[in-house]
Amino acid sequence: MPRTPGPGFIEQLRRNAVALISLVVALTALGYNTWRNEQTELNRNLRHAGFEVLLKLGELQRVAFDLRYDRERMTGTPRLGWSYVLEIEDLSMLLPEPMPQKAERLKLVWKHNWQGLESGDPAKADAAYEPISNSIDAARKEIVGTLASLR
Repeated sequence: MPRTPGPGFIEQLRRNAVALISLVVALTALGYNTWRNEQTELNRNLRHAGFEVLLKLGELQRVAFDLRYDRERMTGTPRLGWSYVLEIEDLSMLLPEPMPQKAERLKLVWKHNWQGLESGDPAKADAAYEPISNSIDAARKEIVGTLASLR
């Protein structure tokens, strides 16, 4: 039995144009929605990590204040300061560059200056406090900038 030729390719495209357009629109929407969800989750994680680092920076600043100005050994201890520095370093790995570098810098500054905060000499304490405070401020500004840039 001989075959009868069916409609041509162009004719099939014309007949099914609405279905094909609907398929393209659906696939495009699915791709965009997936990308948007991933971006939203990334921003949510960055916000959470950024806020946590800001909290830890505030606590470290308080420890430095207590050691420098109040000579308070109950709330301002170098060990407590070290724990905040290490938490900041760990959390900063979740944030974009240059925040991990700022956290590493903060760790080095704390390492080289924390003992000066405990000294009874006000000049030595001031000299130790200044770089610590500057490093905390630099990290804080970086995080605030990162959080402000999220969409």
